Amino acid sequence: MKTAVILLAAGSGKRMQAGKNKLFLTLQDKPVLVYTAEAFQRSELVDGIVVVAKESELELVQQMLPQAQFNKIIGYTAGGRERQDSVLCGLQALPEGYERVMIHDGARPFVTETLIAGLLEHLAPDCGTIAAVAAKDTVKRVNDNGLVQETLLRSELWNIQTPQCFYTEPIRRCYLQGQQDGYAATDDASLAERYGLAVKVVPAYYENIKLTTPEDLDVAEVFLKRLNLV
Repeated sequence: MKTAVILLAAGSGKRMQAGKNKLFLTLQDKPVLVYTAEAFQRSELVDGIVVVAKESELELVQQMLPQAQFNKIIGYTAGGRERQDSVLCGLQALPEGYERVMIHDGARPFVTETLIAGLLEHLAPDCGTIAAVAAKDTVKRVNDNGLVQETLLRSELWNIQTPQCFYTEPIRRCYLQGQQDGYAATDDASLAERYGLAVKVVPAYYENIKLTTPEDLDVAEVFLKRLNLV
């Protein structure tokens, strides 16, 4: 059974305040996007990668991820206005024959083989799997006036990451239905949940951060050494 990855690289990264796509920023002189692509390139469990980028950056991304080094890349495609649109572009560009698909944010460069294996181990046609970590902080629901309405039970709360993994045809149907309904989801699992797929949390690790703000780059340098990526 073949597994593909949709690697999302079409974000704007405004909160990074870098003046360019944050995936082009470097850690130890290597672009963030290259670290992320390398994680899936070296995985024995991944058969193909579809890279989704801004149309204006497609050529640059192809130069950054040369076929000679990343021979698992099976396609590049332009993304859409929102993340959800970009994922659908990736699903539509995915060639036939890939029964399972992982959807991953390019700004999470610290994916491990152990996490990939765990997601695939628990995957089923009617149940997707998502990487997540248990919430560390107490979370409260607050109204518009800043008054606490409820303290949520922390033991039931998880911070969701990517990869998020599904059988290809069921998640493609969910995305097409979401587009038809005009439903905006915050992640892939939200669409799966809405349209009848179960979703199982697979415990991940706190180093699997999404690089979002300038401070995250400093943290990433520490994680690079901790995960033996330098």
